[in-house]
Amino acid sequence: MTQASKSSSTGFATRAIHHGYDPQDEHGALTPPLHLTSTFSFATAEQGGEMFAGERPGHIYSRISNPTLDLLEQRIANLEGGEAALANSSGMGSITSVLWTFLEPGDEVIVDKTLYGCTFSFMNHGLRKFGITITHVDMTIPENLTRAMNAKTKIVYFETPANPNMRLVDIAAISEIAKAGGAKVVVDNTYATPLLTRPIELGTDLVVHSATKYLGGHGDLIAGMVVGNAEDVTRVRMEGMKDMTGSIMSPFNAMLITRGLKTLELRMARHCESAMIVARELEAHSAVEKVYFPGLESFEQHGLAKKQMADFGGMIAFEVHGGMRTGIETMNRLQMIQRAVSLGDAETLIQHPASMTHSTYTPEERAEHDIGEGLIRLSVGLENVDDILEDLMGALPSVARKVAA
Repeated sequence: MTQASKSSSTGFATRAIHHGYDPQDEHGALTPPLHLTSTFSFATAEQGGEMFAGERPGHIYSRISNPTLDLLEQRIANLEGGEAALANSSGMGSITSVLWTFLEPGDEVIVDKTLYGCTFSFMNHGLRKFGITITHVDMTIPENLTRAMNAKTKIVYFETPANPNMRLVDIAAISEIAKAGGAKVVVDNTYATPLLTRPIELGTDLVVHSATKYLGGHGDLIAGMVVGNAEDVTRVRMEGMKDMTGSIMSPFNAMLITRGLKTLELRMARHCESAMIVARELEAHSAVEKVYFPGLESFEQHGLAKKQMADFGGMIAFEVHGGMRTGIETMNRLQMIQRAVSLGDAETLIQHPASMTHSTYTPEERAEHDIGEGLIRLSVGLENVDDILEDLMGALPSVARKVAA
């Protein structure tokens, strides 16, 4: 695992708990205050004018910035190794705010073959209507990007690991090719989190997150984050978010995510540890046709995972013999594991991408983009792993177990 923490000499968990806040600045309050205000008062009219002109720092209106969001943004930027961050009302709010900021009619976005269903829909059914070309290439082979790049390519976009089939992209190699061609690189880092992978340190321009997932960690909010250099993030704040999507995060959700970050390292350690155990058990079960998990030596990109991830995450995808029908029957037999979309919660969640999160793809598109009709996605939670296994193995078809080598 070579993705060591280079952003600071202070440990990840320490920064997640302390960065950007001194209790003595708030009357000794150990927990940062929650600023529930829509607007801010100016000492003088001249001061307000200077803030609107960008000549004086300060908060104007909570659709643009807020002290509670500001702390979260500072903390996420630090953990990701970026200069600045922007908090949004959802992961899709982050993605759309970034793309609306940097694209114009006639531009091209080159994207990997596999994307989250709503991201796929926004690009292929949304951006296309405004004269933007969307080109899918298999970025697991960097040379494919080299061949696809052209003068109209403005953004290269991918997820790693990808939702839902766990495919990886070599962040450093793809970033080098894209930037040599003058394109910005945007990476969705939701699955890995900044604890496991920091794309900016590997050459990416911007990172987006669905903070709904591991960053919040408790399934009680919807939120997104953008991280990058200060100039790019300011443009996204003042153009894509302020004027086009309006996707500002609420202060209350920012407070919940800031709290969630305090346990991110502890939670991810448990997610990763349990997911490895579950993946190995699934691989050994004769009802399971294939398991997609970066930590398994059988995973085709296991070497790349070791190179650019500090651990292998809490997400697993697997196919059962018998395809969609058997998969759905397996899901319906579960007792503790919850049939629900989303991921990164304390609870173990299971879902069927073809009929749920990736139903925006046509059957032909799913086949083209390597999303099997029988694929099942599992977000391994924080329960005792023996209980997760008991429920999962009891739900799989009753057939003889393979003997692990």
